[in-house]
Amino acid sequence: MLFQKDSLLKAVRHEGGVNRRLFLAYATALYGIPMLGQAANINRRMKFASNPFSLGVASGDANSTSVVLWTRLAPKPLDPDGGMPNVGVPVQWRLATDDGMQNIASSGQQLATPQLGHSIHVTAGQLKPDTWYWFQFSVNGEESVVGRTRTMPARFANPKQLSFAAASCQSLEQGYYTAYDRMAEDELDLVFHLGDYIYEYNAGNQGNIRKHHGGEIVSLSDYRVRHAQYKLDPALQRAHARCPWFVTWDDHEVDNNCADEISEQKNVKPVNFLIRRAAAYQAYYENMPLRRTSLPAGPYLQLYRRGAFGQLAEFMVLDGRQYRSDQPNNDVRSPLNEAALNPETTMLGKDQRNWLKQSLIQSRGTWNILAQQVMMGMVGTPSGDFPMAYSMDQ
Repeated sequence: MLFQKDSLLKAVRHEGGVNRRLFLAYATALYGIPMLGQAANINRRMKFASNPFSLGVASGDANSTSVVLWTRLAPKPLDPDGGMPNVGVPVQWRLATDDGMQNIASSGQQLATPQLGHSIHVTAGQLKPDTWYWFQFSVNGEESVVGRTRTMPARFANPKQLSFAAASCQSLEQGYYTAYDRMAEDELDLVFHLGDYIYEYNAGNQGNIRKHHGGEIVSLSDYRVRHAQYKLDPALQRAHARCPWFVTWDDHEVDNNCADEISEQKNVKPVNFLIRRAAAYQAYYENMPLRRTSLPAGPYLQLYRRGAFGQLAEFMVLDGRQYRSDQPNNDVRSPLNEAALNPETTMLGKDQRNWLKQSLIQSRGTWNILAQQVMMGMVGTPSGDFPMAYSMDQ
């Protein structure tokens, strides 16, 4: 992991407990240690027995002059290490203005390291606004599929339309991803994924259409394998390869109904939950087309951010889990009682809430799009003894 679990636990015990400031201080200090030696062992001639690009390609977080290009080397994707050795592997990338990859606009090389699960996050910059591009990765004669991506219109441009899709709650055990096939067919400018990209449950917990691999996930290896299992879906891969995505999470990327440093399981200490969260956050970064500004520091990851499609739309991608209060009423459907209406509770936390207010004030967009995890209005239904009850997740 990007920080040392045993050292962190020892430090916490020495201090006599845990608080958020202490944990983040230790995690941030320790997380960079393995990275110092990331280039110590490099295999420039590595040969693969099977496709190293089994998880496909993706792009995301596009602006008017740059976009993130993503892939992850995993010749054996359901192995804890993806079938990769504990060495760095140089990966080449190309960005072209045609789908035949003949007119190269930009190219380069990036090292896929074991510290980041052999993932690649290229920020391709100095691009033309409002332009479609195609991209591809290669390593020692092996080539990925060709992906398509685009830049956003320039800041003061006035595009006539924006076509996007939103996705969320994609439990692999409960169905197939036919909607992603349709997204891949449509001419979308971008996709918002609003959370629950994976589910952490053990095999068979949610259904039997498809089965999760293994038990409930808690370690970095567990989360890597679960992300890989989802990424292996061909429809999901096609949708990722067609246009840039803007992603955020909800709870199941870590643990059902988690809130800030609070686990769903009431007997789990905050320090132990934050260690699990650090593993989940690292695996999330490794498997998503996120910018380096979202590189996690232990159990912290900067995910809320802004984007724009010229002056037609601005979008604020929100994080409704990392800073939120615990769900009231033990997270069971309840009437709007004092606990549910407590003004001291928060979904966003003070800093993110202030950032959102300023973003909306400063927005030049005709439309403001909030990419987030819950319904904007209250949705109640009769429940048991209550004439009207509401989800405490909202």
